[in-house]
Amino acid sequence: MKLPTAFLAALLLGCGGPVLAVDETPQKTTLDCDHAEMWSVGPETRGVCTGSVTLTGTNLKITCDRLEFTALGIGDKNSTLPTLEKFKTLLATGHVVIVQGDREATCGRAEVLPHEDRVVLTQNPVVVDHGADLTNTGDEIILDHHDRRVIVNKAHVVGPTIKDLGFEQAKPVPPAADAAPKPEPPK
Repeated sequence: MKLPTAFLAALLLGCGGPVLAVDETPQKTTLDCDHAEMWSVGPETRGVCTGSVTLTGTNLKITCDRLEFTALGIGDKNSTLPTLEKFKTLLATGHVVIVQGDREATCGRAEVLPHEDRVVLTQNPVVVDHGADLTNTGDEIILDHHDRRVIVNKAHVVGPTIKDLGFEQAKPVPPAADAAPKPEPPK
């Protein structure tokens, strides 16, 4: 089954700095899974894919246990399954791994909202930026591509070592200039 990815490549994990060593050569989108079911409801096409789900596209790979999507259908509105063109929502659940360039996200649930340029990661989300040596975890991580913002609830960030700012514990701390002199002990 082939699905369009223009929105995915621009959205997922696209909130941080520049991605290193990214191959942006357009490639067809592929979706592999153990079972897929799609149906039309009015102008929309909905689908559920289960079992060893892998979605790959230009600079993007998503693996999960279950993938649900809603897309706007175009083409013959009377056919059982219109051509898929524009995704409204995409929900990946169960052992979710999203890789784009040198960034990787893992979680139990990832909700992609293309019209809002947003990805919401929950259920133990972890985002690792290998290029920046940065790991971000929390209860919920929201990647807002439009505003180039990452919002983390109950954040824990681990990054590269901060350089030594010059404080040496071996030297005594000099007295403050305005401190009163200490009296000399009696002899």
